[in-house]
Amino acid sequence: MATGGYDKELNAALLAVQRATLLTKSVFHQNAKGTLSKSDASPVTIGDFGAQALIISALQHNFPSDEIVAEEEAKDLRENSQLRDTVWELVRDAKLSNATAEQTLGGAVGSADSMLDIIDKGDSKGGAKGRIWTIDPIDGTKGFLRGGQYAVCLALLVDGEVKVGVLGCPNLPVSDSEPLKEGIGTDASDEEGKFGVLFSAVEGQGAQSRPLSKEGLSEGKKIGMKPISNISEATFCESVEAGHSSQGDAAAIAQKLGITKPSVRMDSQAKYGSIARGAGDLYLRLPVRKDYVEKIWDHAAGDLIVREAGGQVTDVNGNRLDFSLGRTLKNNKGVIAAPKDVHGQVIQAVKEVLGAKQ
Repeated sequence: MATGGYDKELNAALLAVQRATLLTKSVFHQNAKGTLSKSDASPVTIGDFGAQALIISALQHNFPSDEIVAEEEAKDLRENSQLRDTVWELVRDAKLSNATAEQTLGGAVGSADSMLDIIDKGDSKGGAKGRIWTIDPIDGTKGFLRGGQYAVCLALLVDGEVKVGVLGCPNLPVSDSEPLKEGIGTDASDEEGKFGVLFSAVEGQGAQSRPLSKEGLSEGKKIGMKPISNISEATFCESVEAGHSSQGDAAAIAQKLGITKPSVRMDSQAKYGSIARGAGDLYLRLPVRKDYVEKIWDHAAGDLIVREAGGQVTDVNGNRLDFSLGRTLKNNKGVIAAPKDVHGQVIQAVKEVLGAKQ
């Protein structure tokens, strides 16, 4: 484990995300085969509620006075007893097989009613003061449903700065050296040791990856972004959904930079983890409309992991992402993540392409 002021937070966050990620995998296998529905009782909702309950339960056990910003609230579960019972069965049965790890997380959630109360503890407004955890229980809804990339995301903000970040990516390969390609992880097997990775970082201490485990934590390995001597040889990744990022603008930026490789489209903060370990090089998330505002839980963990791996993360204007303004990144537009050496070059191309449209 890393040394420094956030050992306990990192350990609890890694174990909490690991346990929650295993729950999401069981939801997928039990409920998600062959469906793309997004009704109230869709598998992704079941997974969102279950993962959020488990993570908040672990945070409350370890850091009872910390605030939490999370995506879901329990209203739908309170109004739908069948949905509540389905989520409760998953939460009740979710546990790591290592007794010490489970003890660190505070053990099982006590009852269905306490599960509902726990889910509703993610109602902090965020801000620039104090300790605030931010959770996205399943980032990459459609990736989750199709068996592609998704992530369980957790970060700790202290006075508006990200101090600890953890991503659970069950469908990314464990190997840090496997290159990024379209459809990676779509046929992810459950064979332990091949797919499923936890990324983590603590401010000032670098970034790590480790295989996802059903027990305690696997050994972590230091990761870093791949040095790029020639930007034209870079691999860039972007969102699958055109509604999340302007793919036409990304293609124009790539052309300006001389990049000829096609983009790798994947869902979720798995993109941050992939470039942090050198499997890809650039991540472009470009504004699709002027009023679109990003949520802090969609970027906090990935932002820190990439920066600690030797990258730079800014908006399209070159400004650092500001997590101190509440539940959204209202002062930022878009996200550009790249190795430090070439980030300025990428931003210049972004400004030229976006500027030509105005």
